[in-house]
Amino acid sequence: MEQRSHWLNRTVLGIGLASLFSDVGHEMATVLMPALLASFGSSSVLLGIIEGLADGTASFAKLFSGFYSDRLERRKPLAFVGYLFTACGMASFGLAHTSWQVLVGRTLGWLGRGVRSPVRKVLLVEATTPSTVGRAMGFERGLDSAGAFMGPLLALFLVHQVGLQRTFFCTFAPGLLAVLAIAVLVRERSHTPAPARSFKLTLGALPRDFRRFVGAVTIAGLGDFSNTLLILWATEALRPTFGLVRAAERAALLYVGYNIVYMLSCFVVGHLADRINKRSLLAVGYAMATLPALGLLWPSASLQKFAFVFAASGLYMGVWETVESAVAATLLPAEVRGTGYGVLYTANGIGDVVSSMLVGVLWAFSPTLAMGWVIATSLLGATLLLRLPAATA
Repeated sequence: MEQRSHWLNRTVLGIGLASLFSDVGHEMATVLMPALLASFGSSSVLLGIIEGLADGTASFAKLFSGFYSDRLERRKPLAFVGYLFTACGMASFGLAHTSWQVLVGRTLGWLGRGVRSPVRKVLLVEATTPSTVGRAMGFERGLDSAGAFMGPLLALFLVHQVGLQRTFFCTFAPGLLAVLAIAVLVRERSHTPAPARSFKLTLGALPRDFRRFVGAVTIAGLGDFSNTLLILWATEALRPTFGLVRAAERAALLYVGYNIVYMLSCFVVGHLADRINKRSLLAVGYAMATLPALGLLWPSASLQKFAFVFAASGLYMGVWETVESAVAATLLPAEVRGTGYGVLYTANGIGDVVSSMLVGVLWAFSPTLAMGWVIATSLLGATLLLRLPAATA
């Protein structure tokens, strides 16, 4: 059995490196995807639809991957396949010449993310202890976000060297490194498979406190729109001042800044989550989502405004993604842990589908309506979370 007394063990490191390399690859593709779509004449509405459909596909994959993993003796092969799918989906953008081809590639990549996500969290929980799970989650999220700012920087360098289409092909290299990290470093402890029972009965076996927690997560997630919309809005706002190419480059650099803040937030919050009440910490994170929404409504198209918006977004997202997983770890028994994380990720995915589509459409008509929706759902989610029983997390 793998030594668990120290939280930063071989398995935690392997999963963290897989997140790092995979994010380098798919963030290279993400930061350039708006420019690729713009070259096809696509709008923010279409981008919102692409992101929403991809997130929806990933959500259902997360749900059934988590459920299926509880019935397996070993979950690691699912993580391996998921990372491979993501690498292939992002690289396929290099072959795209229409928007629907981008949709197919994005959906394939996000299908892989869906398959691996709940499995990855269960592997982390089972490689650590209840008193150190927050740090492990923060470490994995921190390396993930490190890849998310390394990826755009690498993309900006490569696009000037090899061109837009060929840069997408280059995303396969870090994606393959992620697959190798899972294969070589992760050591999974075998577990007793859950008894064969229907999906409905398995959902019914989830603890009541966990189901209430997922309800609050879902409400908050209804305003958690895709970061690619932020990149697009920044590009559009800065274009009159800098021109399309330089505006896109500055938007990409702002996204790099977002991910630097996100990375630091994950590391700090992961340690805090092991020392203070996780539920209260998460509620604060939900309320913080109002800051970038208010920033976007500020009547300015300056670089400074968008720097604040991206930084505030990275700060609150570090809280959301780290602490949600840590809270779930305290609420889920081992026999339904995979299913529980699948449900949690599906709840987030449903929020992503609704928010990316709805906010993208609302923004086209009225930015005030779009950000009003974000503010309302964030504050409602925080309120519901604080109304959970005091013993929760």
